Parts: sequence; structure tokens; C-alpha cells
Amino acid sequence: MTEVVAIGGSAGSLPVVMAILKALPVAFDYTVIVVIHRLKNVVSEMERILAEASNLNIREPEDKEPIKKGIVYLAPQNYHLQIEADRTFSLDYSEPVNYSRPSIDVTFECVATVFKGRSVAILLSGANADGAAGLGKVIENGGTGIVQEPNTADYKLMPQAAIDKNKRALRQSPDDIVDYVSTVNSSQKPRE
Repeated sequence: MTEVVAIGGSAGSLPVVMAILKALPVAFDYTVIVVIHRLKNVVSEMERILAEASNLNIREPEDKEPIKKGIVYLAPQNYHLQIEADRTFSLDYSEPVNYSRPSIDVTFECVATVFKGRSVAILLSGANADGAAGLGKVIENGGTGIVQEPNTADYKLMPQAAIDKNKRALRQSPDDIVDYVSTVNSSQKPRE
């Protein structure tokens, strides 16, 4: 049974992230974590945009906040979002990883360590290689790794880097990713 669906993306990923969130069941019994690269010196409206588009409980977690099911957590702007062994969030201001803070790799690696085979990691469009190593950790620990088919991405570098590094990653179109997420723990009814 899936406990966490972690989604990472950068340039060109927002439309797919919004489609995934709109496809989530009315009540879902797992946690969703979204890591999107954002400019660090500009006020971000990402939390509001995603909440309005999906009508879900979307929030940026606080440091040491316990992880709960049925919530979409958005990695805060300019912090790495880590997950501790006790299943709480940790916000970290260390150096960027792959030129990014938050780093998708950092979050995916934590998901792999804490949730092991009960995790799904999805990597979308982007213009750097962030997420490729973290996706590999999820797969190595028994989780499912999904990569947006590069020819469907606005920026192919991120998904292609993940595919090149992870031969066992599932390659899916945005529609297939949406279908997959909408049926995770499919005892739930999809939203209309």
C-alpha cells in the first residue's frame, strides 16, 4: 500500500502537477509531497495557485511538523524539504543541490529512506538533472519511480537524465501519470 506520492518538477512541470492534483480522489489515504523549483528572491504564490486549482488541502510544512495522510505538502521556497525517521518534516537551508533549493533529489532520497517500498516518486519536466539520483534511491528501496516521457515535456533534460540513470523507471505520458495517481490505493472514488 502506498504511503507517499512524491512529485518533482521544474520548468514546464506546473500544468502536469495541476492535472495530477485535480485527479486525486476526494479523500486519499496517503501523503502527497510536491517539490517544484521556484525563484528564491521573488514572492511565490504557488501554494495559493495549487490550492485554488485543485480544491485540496495544500500547505507548506513547518519544521518538525508530523506528516499526515490526506494532505498535499508543497516544499517551501528556498528550503530543502527533508523527512526524518520519525516521519516529521525538516527544513534545511544548506547549499543548493543541482543548483536548486528545494532539491528534488534531497526529498526523493528521504522518501526512499523512510517509506521504502511504500513510495511513488514522479519526475516531470525540467531543465537540469535534479531528481535523477533521488528517483534511483526510491527504486532501489522498492518504491515505484515514474518519469514523464521526455518527448511530452516542455524541458526534456530532467526526465531524460532520470531515464538515463534509472533503467527501471517507468516512462509515462502526462495522461498516463494522471491515470496512475488517480488509482493509487484505488479503494477511493475519483473526483468528478
